[in-house]
Formats: sequence, C-alpha cells, structure tokens
Amino acid sequence: MAKKVRKIAVLTSGGDAPGMNAAVRAVVRASVFNNIECYGVYKGYEGLITNDLVKLNARGVNNIVNKGGTILKSARCLEFRTKEGRIKAKNTLDKHEIDSLVVIGGNGSLTGALLLEEEHGINVIGIPGTIDNDLVGTRCSLGYDTALNTAVEAIDKIRDTASSHNRLFFIEVMGKGSGHIALNAGIGAGAEEVLIPEQNMGLERLLDSLKKSEKSGKSSSIIVVSEGDKIGENVFNFSSYIEKNLPHYEIRVSILGHIQRGGTPSCFDRVLASRMGVYAVDCLLQHKSKIMVGIIDDKMTATPINDAIKGGQSLDKDLVRVCDIISI
Repeated sequence: MAKKVRKIAVLTSGGDAPGMNAAVRAVVRASVFNNIECYGVYKGYEGLITNDLVKLNARGVNNIVNKGGTILKSARCLEFRTKEGRIKAKNTLDKHEIDSLVVIGGNGSLTGALLLEEEHGINVIGIPGTIDNDLVGTRCSLGYDTALNTAVEAIDKIRDTASSHNRLFFIEVMGKGSGHIALNAGIGAGAEEVLIPEQNMGLERLLDSLKKSEKSGKSSSIIVVSEGDKIGENVFNFSSYIEKNLPHYEIRVSILGHIQRGGTPSCFDRVLASRMGVYAVDCLLQHKSKIMVGIIDDKMTATPINDAIKGGQSLDKDLVRVCDIISI
C-alpha cells in the first residue's frame, strides 16, 4: 500500500525563470490546503546537501506571485551529481522526515530529481521551469511566455534604430539549442529572417535572402538568431560572413542575453505556475511520482520525467511555414 504523503519540500534549480515564485507559492498553499507540511529548500540541490531548509506556510509566500527570479535562490550543484552528494541530500530529507520533493527547473534539474527517486525512493514531481521551452510533455514551460514578450519588446526598440539608420541588425535570443523563442519572437517582431538550430538555413541562403530583400527595397533588416553553445557564437559567425560578402551593409549585433530571464512574469506564466504547482501536489496525493507536470491543449498533463528530458520539444511546422511566407 502506498505511503501517505507527510511532508513536501520544494526547490528551484538551474537557470531562473519568471513564474518560479508563483509556482513555489502554489506548491506551499496547496500543501497547506491539504494539511501537509511544506519546506522550502534554498539554493536548489546545494541546499539539500547543506541542510538549508525552512518550513513555509501560506503567509510566508505572500506577495511573490508577481516577482521574477526565485525567492528560494538557485544554484548549479556539482556535488549533487555524485552518488555521495545525493546520499547527503537524502539524509537531509530524512532528518526533516520529508518524503516528497517538488523540483522546479529544466532538463538538468529534472534529471537530478529522477536520480534521487531511483536511488533513494524519494517521491519526486517536476515542474518545467525554463525559458527555453525545450522539454517534452508541455506546450509551454514556466518563464517562456515572459521571456518571449521581453524579447519582442527589445526587438521592437532595436527596429526603431535600424530603420532610422538603414542598418542590418543581428539579434541573438536565448534558447540553448531550441528555436522556440527565436521563431516566435521573429514572427511577432516582424524579422526579415529567423535562424534556428532546427532549420539549418546555411550562410549562402542567408546571403541570397538579404540580396533579394535589398532588391525589393528594404533599407534595413532584422535577423533573429537563436543562441549557440556559447553566447555570441552563432550571431557573430553570421554577421562576420555577411559583412565580408555585403560590405556596403552597416551591420550591428545585439545579444539580448539574461535580460530575457528577468522581470515580472506575465499573467500567462503566473496562472500556468499556479496550475502546475497545485497539480504537482495533487499528483503526490494520488501517489504519482517520477513525473513532470505540463499543459497541453489547456489541460494539465503528467509525463514521465525520463520521457520529458529525452529530447527537445519539436517546433510547429506550420509556424515555420508562416515565418517563411510573411518575411518576404
């Protein structure tokens, strides 16, 4: 017979994402609503190893639904990647008699959660908290909508400068191997080209496209580029090539960087975080674990963590087609 859930801990791990605080708030209040004690873990998995926990109540998470970042802080913990580190984490949970853990984070964070359950039997539920939107099993991850709107707002402002000076701007957005932000921001901001890892455009095709744009009368252009493994790696490669082959173009590069992670979460992310936090606790009460909660067709879903972290979420092919048509 499955054991009753007694105490739940919640942590945020990896890169911060708008909406994490709203998710923490929802997990805490859903726990209190169901008469379950809830603990917040500071600095992600590092806090589990160092016993940096605090008991939270409904009033302790007041006024955080609108805040970006994470009040629980976040860190990338190398020690947790070792078996010895995970044993320390388990000992901390045992010390507080915590049997269940909600992890809010991306691919690496959920991988850590999976290992903790497989090795030590802790019930784990993952909440996808990453602006990259690169997890299988949810249409949107927490923070993606806010980051997307931040990127579009920034590109709109850069376009004003591009138009005023007849310049070609290469703008790099975040994504870490996923083109979701670049594709949607490119369409939303009216970019002339969108360069994403899922669609290998190639330098020659980019060159031909710019030549056609120039012939059609475009005096300025915006090209949105999804980031590579390193900041600026992709965008400077593209800009250098165009500068060599079209020397009359006045080229500028803008890397939006971590501005996309910060800021007040959008209403969509606040509501999504609230739904995911409550559903995570619901799943634990139903004796479900080793799953990531998500949303598909506006319905809450549960996907095995092992499946969620296997590969990136595929892009909407129709959206790629729309981008090609309207960017002529």
